[in-house]
Amino acid sequence: MTMLDESLIDTTPAAPTGTPRLRVRDLSVGFEGSAGVRSVVRSVSFDLHAGRCVAIVGESGSGKSVTARTLVGLTGVGGVVTGGEVALGERDLRNRSSRSWRRIRGREIGFIQQDALVSLDPLRPVGAEIEEALRLHGWRDRRARRAKAIDVLTSVGVPDAERRARQRAGALSGGLRQRALIASAVALDPAVIIADEPTTALDVTVQAQVLSLLAEMKDRGASILLISHDLAVVGELADEILVMSRGEVVEQGPAARVLRDPQHPYTQALLDAVPGGHTRGERLAPATASVPDLHIAATSRAAHGDLNAPVLEARGLVRHFIGRDGSRTRAVDGVSFTLQRGETLGIVGESGSGKSTTARIALALEDADEGEVTLLGHPWSAVPESRRRHLRDRIAVVYQDPLSSFDPRWSVERILLDAIPSGAGVDQAQRRERVQALLGQVALGPEVRGRSPLRLSGGQRQRVAIARALAASPEIIVLDEAVSALDVSVQAQILDLLVQLQDDYGLSYLFISHDLGVIHHMSDRVLVMTNGRVVESGTSDEIFARPQHPYTQQLIGSLPSPDLLERKASA
Repeated sequence: MTMLDESLIDTTPAAPTGTPRLRVRDLSVGFEGSAGVRSVVRSVSFDLHAGRCVAIVGESGSGKSVTARTLVGLTGVGGVVTGGEVALGERDLRNRSSRSWRRIRGREIGFIQQDALVSLDPLRPVGAEIEEALRLHGWRDRRARRAKAIDVLTSVGVPDAERRARQRAGALSGGLRQRALIASAVALDPAVIIADEPTTALDVTVQAQVLSLLAEMKDRGASILLISHDLAVVGELADEILVMSRGEVVEQGPAARVLRDPQHPYTQALLDAVPGGHTRGERLAPATASVPDLHIAATSRAAHGDLNAPVLEARGLVRHFIGRDGSRTRAVDGVSFTLQRGETLGIVGESGSGKSTTARIALALEDADEGEVTLLGHPWSAVPESRRRHLRDRIAVVYQDPLSSFDPRWSVERILLDAIPSGAGVDQAQRRERVQALLGQVALGPEVRGRSPLRLSGGQRQRVAIARALAASPEIIVLDEAVSALDVSVQAQILDLLVQLQDDYGLSYLFISHDLGVIHHMSDRVLVMTNGRVVESGTSDEIFARPQHPYTQQLIGSLPSPDLLERKASA
């Protein structure tokens, strides 16, 4: 990485004068290893004042989360601060003991982590979690702590807080878990709040609620350091933005300037990679080599059958789930759709809307209680697996969490070899060449071939999953939140790849997502689901430009940073 061009640091005053609550100067962090200290953060500087938000934006490996965790004494095993200054008010935070940091965290600096389900104790009610945070700081007696826990849950927008306080994290929705996690971090009303990816993987309406909550805290005088890979999200809240890449700040300045007039190519690329209606029909990532020939079967299959007939059709799907108390819930309630050859049908909705259950029924991985699915004109959902087997390779799937579907003992190469159909005249050398071609299509190099999935990043695992789905040259791919775990630039590459494959081979996609920008960019037609039902359907442009149902209007109204999208649309 080249040293930062000083002209890319905006010198326009972006914060009030006076002593900042948090002052960071030339912070550098490394990790000790057998070859010495490996530098991961270099010369990061910013001031955080009362009632202001500074956002640090970057992709995985940029150093943003290491920076955040270092500011609360949680750099990690082997982590060392190799240079710079960090001050909380007038106090130097360098070289603090673990005991000293425990007094600071929670009382003076609140730390909100990314994954509430992991960060909260699954065996303890969320109210007890908040009470424990208060107890560790010697805050009053048990009865007062219990009342305080309910009060703080109420203050962060948790409905029926007294009942919710008695529930464990697993019984709460994603939005309620994230609010409970925020409540635990701010229970002692710290002046500084560090939020590390607090909205990642949240539905758009829940994301909007969390951002609104943080904005309310800022309005009340809290100082917020927001860590994110999503420029659209930080545009809602940030006063100043630092863009990090490979451990360095490559651009820094007032949020409005960075978003509307980015100077560094990396910042421009991040913005250009954000999908939406304005990007339909355009590449999101810089052009790369063309996609290699997948397999002759993909071309030949696309010519089979009636080209005007649906490749996948669902009629009146109903699926009930039985609760622990014996109650019956309709997870899917009368869902019907058709998927045409070469088309992308998007299904959008929040967690619990029934979209993933619908996808599993379409894949014949779950039975419908009522209704049926046909695949390429053949009975599909209502027949035994023995009658489906000859059609199985015509439809593939990519899930949100591929690790659960990989054998962790297998290498990437073996995973892909296992998915490549064997046929006459195809020897092992050709199959291995095909593995390399598949990896290349999803932007993975040959060095990952021998690795276990456990040794890959989340984004790398997702790309392997997409390569595996392509291996049998299917006609239909069901993508269930397939890009939600990817950084924006990698997501852009995958979306571009999917579009090119569809153009070249006539693939049909059933695209499941809670990300409205991805749905708008990718989909020809859209179904909007809530509470198991389709409440609106139409072309992508109709749904997003003229939503009719109140739920659809609410979803689209929750999209972040319209100013950012306007900047891109007019660029």
